[in-house]
Amino acid sequence: MKSRSFLLPTLLLAISCCFSALTTWAQDGAAVNPTVYAETIKEADLEKHLTKLASDEFQGRETGTEGAKMAREYIVDQLKSFGIQPVASLNGYYQPVQYKRVGWGKVEAKTKKKEFRHMRDFYSFASICDDMPKFDVSEVIFLGYGIDDEKYSDYDGVNVKDKVLVMYTGEPTDEDEMYLITGTVAKSGWNFRRKLRTAKEKGAKLVLFIDPNTLKNINKFGRWLIEPSFELYDENAEAASSRFANHMFVSPTMIKGILGRRYKKIAKTVAKIRKTGKPHNFVAKTKLTVQMNKKSEILESPNILGFIEGTDEDLKDEVVVVSAHYDHLGKRGDDVFNGADDNGSGTTGLVELAQAFAQAKKDGAGPRRSVLFLWVAGEEKGLLGSEYYSKHPVFPLENTVADVNVDMIGRVDDRYGDDDPNYIYVIGSDRLSTDLHKINEEANQKYVNLTLDYKYNDEADPNRYYYRSDHYNFAKNGIPSIFYFNGTHDDYHKQTDTVEKINFAKMQKIVKLIFYTSWELANRDERIKVDVPQED
Repeated sequence: MKSRSFLLPTLLLAISCCFSALTTWAQDGAAVNPTVYAETIKEADLEKHLTKLASDEFQGRETGTEGAKMAREYIVDQLKSFGIQPVASLNGYYQPVQYKRVGWGKVEAKTKKKEFRHMRDFYSFASICDDMPKFDVSEVIFLGYGIDDEKYSDYDGVNVKDKVLVMYTGEPTDEDEMYLITGTVAKSGWNFRRKLRTAKEKGAKLVLFIDPNTLKNINKFGRWLIEPSFELYDENAEAASSRFANHMFVSPTMIKGILGRRYKKIAKTVAKIRKTGKPHNFVAKTKLTVQMNKKSEILESPNILGFIEGTDEDLKDEVVVVSAHYDHLGKRGDDVFNGADDNGSGTTGLVELAQAFAQAKKDGAGPRRSVLFLWVAGEEKGLLGSEYYSKHPVFPLENTVADVNVDMIGRVDDRYGDDDPNYIYVIGSDRLSTDLHKINEEANQKYVNLTLDYKYNDEADPNRYYYRSDHYNFAKNGIPSIFYFNGTHDDYHKQTDTVEKINFAKMQKIVKLIFYTSWELANRDERIKVDVPQED
C-alpha cells in the first residue's frame, strides 16, 4: 500500500456508485445534513477540554491514581451536560475494571564476600516471578542454554527439582555459527519466557540468566524495568507468575562473583557444546543467599461509557463503538507526564464527537444505529481496559458494527512537519472490511481533504502500531476497526508532551473526519460487511 492516498477521479466515481451520498439521509421524511453537527466540533472547545485534561492538576492521568479519577469525573460532567445517558445495565457511566499492580519490595542476592544489588548487578521481572522468602543456596547447576527440544535438550539426564540453574540467554551454535536446533542461521524461538516455563515444569527453584547486556539494559531501560507491572485482576484466575520459574538477569561479573574460580568452567563447557553439538553441564558449589519479595495491590480504574440509543427500531440493537484511552503515564517524582497528545487529544476528540451526536439526537436527527462512546483505562499498561471490555462487553460483540479508535491526533511528526500538517495515519481500515476503508476514504474526499497515509497499516511495519492501541481488542474478535494516529514525535512519552504544542486546527479536521465516518457507519442502510479473508 502506498504511503499516501491521492484519489483519482475514476476511483471516486467508482466509489460513489457503490455508496449512497454521505451528505444527507432521511429521518421521518426530513433530510438530515451531518455537516450541521460536524460544525459543532470547534477548535476553541477542543482547546478548552484538552487544556483541562492535560493540566498538572490531573497529574498525568495514570491508571489507578487520583489524576485518572479527576479525568473521569471531568468527562462524565461533559456527558451529563450534553444529555448523554449512561448504559442502562450499568450503575452510572462507569464499567468497573480492577487491576493488579505488581512490583518489587526487597530483592537481594549475596555471597559471604559480595552483596549484589538489584538494578545495578541484576534485574528481574516481578510480573512473572513468585514471592520468594530468603533461602540459602549451596550449589548451582550450569545448564548451558536451558533448552528442552527434541533436537537438543540441556535437561537430558539432569534432575533440576528445587535447584538453582545458571544458563545463557539465546541459543547454542556450532563452530560454523549455525544454530544447533534449526541447523541454519535462524534461531528456533527459545526465548527467555519459554525457558522459564520449561524450568518451572521441571521443578527448578530459580534461573540465573547470564546476559552480557545486563548492565546495558539496566542503563537503557531501567525506568521501565523497575516500574510495577499491571494486569487485569481476576481472583479466580491463575497468576501469570505461577507459570514461570523465578529468575534474575545477571551480568558475567555477578556470575563470576557467585562461582569464584569455577567461573572459568563455563567457557570450557560452552566450547564443548559448540564443538560437539551436544549439551554439557556441570554442578558448582557456592554459598549464595537469595530473597525476592514482591509488593502487589488491587486498584480500580473503570472504563467510561456514554450511550446514544439508535432511532431505527430495526437497527438500534447494532452498535458503533467510538473509543479512546484517557490514561497516560502519571508522575515520576515531581515530573508530570501530561500526555496532551497521548492521549489527551483522542480523549478530547471523543468528547467533541459525543457532543455532536448528542446534538443531533436532541434535534430529532439522532443516529439510526446506537453509538457507544468508550473511554478506556489501562492502555498504557497493555491495552487492559479495552481487553476487559472485549471480554465483558456491555453490548454483544456480534452486534458491534465497528470500532472507531482515536489515539494521538494533535501533533505532527518529522515525516510531514509543520509545513504539511494536514495528514492522518489510518491503520486497520482495510484489515477486515473493505466497506469501512471506502467509507473513510469517501468521507475524507467529500468533507475534509486530509492526506490519508497508510504507511503504518503495512503488515510488515516494524512498529506494529496495528497491535498497539485499543482497536486491536475489537479487531482480534472479528470487529472491523479503524485507528487514527498522527505518528510519534520527540515528546512522545515524555513530560514535554504538553498542550501548547498541539495543533488544534489540524486536530479539528481529524475529529470532523472521524465524525463523518462514524455518522455513516451509524446511519447507512446496510451494516458494513466483514469481507477480507483472514489467515488461520
